[in-house]
Amino acid sequence: MTIALIGFATVLILAFIGIPLGFSMLTVGVGFFALLRGFDPAMIMAGQTISSMAANDALSVVPMFILMGTFIYRANLAEELYDAAHSLLGHRKGGLAYATVLASAGFAAISGSSIATAATMTKVAMPPMRRRGYSDSLASGCVSSAGTLGALIPPSVPLLIYGIITQQDIGKLFAAGITPGILLGLLFMTAVWWTVHRNPAKGPAGDYVGWKTRLQRISKVWGVLALFLLVVGGLYSGLFTATEAGGIGAMGALAFASARGKISRRTLLEALVEAGRTTAMIFIIAFGGLVFANFITMSGLTTTLVAWIQSLHLPTIGVILVIVLIYVVLGSLMEAISMMLLTVPVFAAVVQPLGVDLIWFGIFIAMMIEIGLIHPPVGMNVFMVKAVMPELSVRTIFAGTIPFLVASVVALALIIAFPSIPLWPLQFMR
Repeated sequence: MTIALIGFATVLILAFIGIPLGFSMLTVGVGFFALLRGFDPAMIMAGQTISSMAANDALSVVPMFILMGTFIYRANLAEELYDAAHSLLGHRKGGLAYATVLASAGFAAISGSSIATAATMTKVAMPPMRRRGYSDSLASGCVSSAGTLGALIPPSVPLLIYGIITQQDIGKLFAAGITPGILLGLLFMTAVWWTVHRNPAKGPAGDYVGWKTRLQRISKVWGVLALFLLVVGGLYSGLFTATEAGGIGAMGALAFASARGKISRRTLLEALVEAGRTTAMIFIIAFGGLVFANFITMSGLTTTLVAWIQSLHLPTIGVILVIVLIYVVLGSLMEAISMMLLTVPVFAAVVQPLGVDLIWFGIFIAMMIEIGLIHPPVGMNVFMVKAVMPELSVRTIFAGTIPFLVASVVALALIIAFPSIPLWPLQFMR
């Protein structure tokens, strides 16, 4: 156990000095495995782990969904989603913030990435909110927090990776993410209402838009709504597998962007390169995480941790709350996907003997990740907004996320108290 803890500390030190986490985990995993079993077994373990994962055809779903999101982004759909939401809600106090939450949910449902959603919606939603006199804290807090919906609403990249790591059905994970995603979106809107209720000057009402204009704007996004229903509906009904859904989604997004005249040879190549770069980054982290997980297993930390938790005679809810505290600490120090790859193999082994449903646990992990994306001091979504809008201070953005952070904690508490919230759609799956 001591050498495992030293390994964790070494990974964190290497990451903090600037070495990419995937390479940090790979190096530490091989090096410390060699200390326990020898250099040759360590190299064999690393080679077999990486080659086995690379040959896993389930991984092909990751680049397909990333490519789908890339094509949709190239089609400038985010702006039209925001215009449609704005036309419906912009005339209310805080209406542009409501519209940002709604548009972020729609874009997250296609991109599958919280950080990409936050970056895109910052460019789209921040300028009109600032022009309308919205406070910088509400506007920036809203766009950074609403981006976290990408961790839950399918197709979610974190849920994809979780499913691959734990060998859980990705279609079931996607279905389980729908109701918590809707719940969190409603709670985010409640956070906006509470903010403008206390101080109306933070979110003044905009102009009323007639139904003719509303219908025109809504009609522009019908294609992507149809694509979302096709992909998620096909998965939900069992019409096709997650891998097939990824391929259909990518081709549908390409057709959608092409029909809108947004794809040329150059933009097609740029989209492919962008998706390839993102996929490579995720795979490197995944390879390193699995090698490091093998070292952790060999060290006996997982077995020791399970035995220690059992010796405490905690109820299952007590174990879950201990994991919550660990994630709150790690979320203050690490990027979300890296944190998940580092911890899921250990925590899944801890909770499975307690009878915890691993589909529910995947939703729980995704919610812990989205909380980590907006709470200090790391808050990757916060720093993404800062990168797009450098004139804003990090303090202002973090202050704006507080109501949404409270909403996220309430959603997490409801999921823990009522596990049936994410699991009830599964009873209708074929």
